[in-house]
Amino acid sequence: MEQLEPLDLEADVLVIGGGMAACWAALGAARAGAQVVLVDKGYVGTSGVTATGGPGHWWVAPEARAEAIEKRFLMGCGLADRTWMERIIDTTWRTLPTFANYYRFDVNDKGETVYPALRGPEYLRALRRAVLDAGVTLLDHSPALELLVHHDGSIAGARGVRRQKKQGWTARAGAGVLATGGCAFLSGLMGSNTNTGDGYLMAVEAGAELSGMEFSNHYSVSPRWNSTRVLIYAWARYYDVHGNELDVMPSKPHVMARAMREGPVYADLGDAPARLRELLPQIQPATPIPFVRKGVDPFRDRFEVKLFAEGTIRGTGGLRIVDDQCQTSVPGLFAAGDAATRELIAGATSGGGSPNSAWALTSGLFSGSGAARVARERGRRAAAPFVALGGAGLAPTSAVREVDRGALVRAAQDEILPLDKNLFRSGDALAASLDKLDAVWRELRQHDRGEGLDAVAARETAALVATARWCYRAAFDRNETRGMHERSDTPVARTELAPRQLVGGLDALWTRPEAHIGWSPSHA
Repeated sequence: MEQLEPLDLEADVLVIGGGMAACWAALGAARAGAQVVLVDKGYVGTSGVTATGGPGHWWVAPEARAEAIEKRFLMGCGLADRTWMERIIDTTWRTLPTFANYYRFDVNDKGETVYPALRGPEYLRALRRAVLDAGVTLLDHSPALELLVHHDGSIAGARGVRRQKKQGWTARAGAGVLATGGCAFLSGLMGSNTNTGDGYLMAVEAGAELSGMEFSNHYSVSPRWNSTRVLIYAWARYYDVHGNELDVMPSKPHVMARAMREGPVYADLGDAPARLRELLPQIQPATPIPFVRKGVDPFRDRFEVKLFAEGTIRGTGGLRIVDDQCQTSVPGLFAAGDAATRELIAGATSGGGSPNSAWALTSGLFSGSGAARVARERGRRAAAPFVALGGAGLAPTSAVREVDRGALVRAAQDEILPLDKNLFRSGDALAASLDKLDAVWRELRQHDRGEGLDAVAARETAALVATARWCYRAAFDRNETRGMHERSDTPVARTELAPRQLVGGLDALWTRPEAHIGWSPSHA
């Protein structure tokens, strides 16, 4: 980084990320009176998976909440929390209508405003405008590389690089929010190419813990040749290579995955309502384009499908939070959206769709206001000494030598993406994959060092591999079947494994059950 002219910034709160959760976190902090800097790997307003879709939010009227919460709680296989669900639903219910100054909500045939379903591209652009109006300083195309901490372990800020300016940056802050999204392991999932697990790696280097990482094997269906959004597949019928209809559960694509071993699987959307066909270009404008380019009418023609790995995006795992404002176990460091565990609302099943969108909004607000509070209490401490924590990809433990990052990413993908290894799990297969992933990690940790703009690729590679290791170590040690985590060698749930499971470590990984931390959400 020495060759780059540095940019030095100071703020009360530093938000890292640029999607829905990051924007709401910046708004939460700014509304609490904090001076906020937001840095994003991409361009705020287009970053992440929300920008390509039509996100629905968990929108439940007060009189229907008890039933909705109980249904979701049972789906969570003992790992969800009813109080958190109520809090997320209520905050979403109260917040979305206040956004009408920035976003034009649709009106239905009865003249009622439709708040929960939004158009992703417009939603993200509106969030960018709101963030700028709140006085937040934005740094687009400015990925963070490493966290800074004081000698007491509390957050001091972060360092990164501005791609377009070819300039390093350092941001000192009294508190920080990681809203860097999940990790789809560069599977080709639409909108996920910036989601390589960077926030997980930076946080664990600071001493944070992860939770729910075993619930990371969600796959979404799309046309074979291109990932799309999944709305239209609610009406799909699926057929195997012999033309036999498959009995597919959207939440568990195991039947479809088994059929794919024998040959292509085809989707038929003939049952989709006519109204959907009319509105799809408005609701999810990116979805029809791959079909148009291929010359396929998805509502008339059967087409071959593929399962795209979503990792921790529609999975559940992420950084463990330890208080009602989404603070991690690192003092002054908060997590929001897919960077945080969603076990509190989803348990052992995917929160994909409306629960995850509601979580992104609310955890953003909670973490932003929480970070603002910590910054007020602690002060910025801009003159206090700090330590930069970046390890893998920045500070190798052995002799620097050229590393083929592309080959190492492919080696990691060969373990974490295949259905036969990640969807259909067994102890022996997980152990074999962990051995290979550990070898990839050692190569990166010992020898890779990126400098200047090259450091971005080095850190992305290290984060992707690290995330794969945490997912599989958690899956190996949860020696049971629970929710989306299914083990062929232990096909039933075990009472002694009921608690949430934490995972962490870098060179040496560890897991342990989460102890009761003695708190419950006290305010919205």
